[in-house]
Amino acid sequence: MKKKHAGVMDMTSGNPYKLILIFSLPLLVGNIFQQLYNMVDSIVVGNVVGEKALAAVSTGFPIIFGLSSLFMGIGMGATVMISQFYGAKDLESIRHTVNTMYTALIVASIPLTIVGVLLSDPLLRLMQVPDDGTLEMARTYMIVIFIGIIGNLGFNLNAGILQGFGDSRTSLLFLLIATIINIVLDLLFAAAMGMGVFGVALATIIAQLASWIFGIWYLKRHYAFLEIRLLKFHFKKEFFFKAMKLGIPSGLQQMLFSIGIMTMQALVNGYGSLFMAGFSGANKIDSFAFMPIQSFATAMTTYTGQNVGASRMDRVKQGTRAGLVLAIVCSLVLGFGIYPFGGFLMRMFNQNPEVIAAGEVYLRSVLPFYALLGIQFIYTAVLRGAGEMIIPMVSSFVSLWLARIPVAYILAATLGRDSIYFSYAAGWLLGVIIAFVSYKRGKWKTKAVIVRPQNAESPT
Repeated sequence: MKKKHAGVMDMTSGNPYKLILIFSLPLLVGNIFQQLYNMVDSIVVGNVVGEKALAAVSTGFPIIFGLSSLFMGIGMGATVMISQFYGAKDLESIRHTVNTMYTALIVASIPLTIVGVLLSDPLLRLMQVPDDGTLEMARTYMIVIFIGIIGNLGFNLNAGILQGFGDSRTSLLFLLIATIINIVLDLLFAAAMGMGVFGVALATIIAQLASWIFGIWYLKRHYAFLEIRLLKFHFKKEFFFKAMKLGIPSGLQQMLFSIGIMTMQALVNGYGSLFMAGFSGANKIDSFAFMPIQSFATAMTTYTGQNVGASRMDRVKQGTRAGLVLAIVCSLVLGFGIYPFGGFLMRMFNQNPEVIAAGEVYLRSVLPFYALLGIQFIYTAVLRGAGEMIIPMVSSFVSLWLARIPVAYILAATLGRDSIYFSYAAGWLLGVIIAFVSYKRGKWKTKAVIVRPQNAESPT
């Protein structure tokens, strides 16, 4: 394992289990912090403002994620490029990629903010958010978040740059800053000052902006070879188009996923604010259980990208086996470990028995099948790291739109609302089959996005 900067990992040599674990642990801790401040939002809102506010905050997330997903997908494409360039030790291409993406961020954030603010109300109404106070609070939350969306996008871009280098520790520092600021401001704005949902949203964007700005300072100081200059646009269209080619399938995947989640949310919303609040609380718990899978998958994308860039396909296969073992074991331990404590955990969000019962239904339907989700995410992460972006999109689309959503509506119509969450397992199984078949066919081995230079400069 060769380190160029503190935290940076050369994943082209060494034990795959060790590398994936070392890379994943800071991501896992970071994800815990991220979910922690999301949970603080929910706990403060649910207990201080009420269950309608809890439902409102949760309802806006898929819309925010969906509208920003195209840029985030292109950013993921850039992360793949950086990891492969790093594996090939091509410093100049890394520099061009980073600065091109920063220019795109600044330009794209303006129309995204405008579109998000204008579409907040019609999209919430399309999702059948109850007009009993929940709709107004959800609209307020979304508008404030979109006004500060550049902080969220910039934070994710910084994290993606570092992950491409194999540095998962530094982004943990960025998350820690955002988490602390968000928790303090949540308690100040929502609890102490009584600003409600507006205060929660304001706390979120201030925290994200602060973390993004700190990230820029950190990259300029510790990765000077990137030569980031925000006020001097540096745009190489060939690098942007390459990132688009890689990232648009991922962006479309995230967008379609968000639309699918909104469709599921509309089904949940039809059962009233209490059922919505139960879904929201259980979804936060679900997100915690999902974090190890997400961390291993992110590690696998970087691991695969660096080894493809270094032309080490043998190590990609070794890493895939290691990633599968780690993801399956963690899925089983966490899924069955959390299962008996669903009711206890739900009481953190709200004390209403109907809200608690609705959340328990979700958890008992989803947690036992987590291993399927782990397998799907590892295979799609490997494909993505190799530069194969279409299959992960297809796997996600089929899993959600051809399985989870129709099965959920069928179950709701035939067996009632408490059965709808079994549709998750049906979708994951179909997604696993698609990703596994593609991996075994091996066409991903021809998808590398770089041509390794003869005398590339090494980022020391």
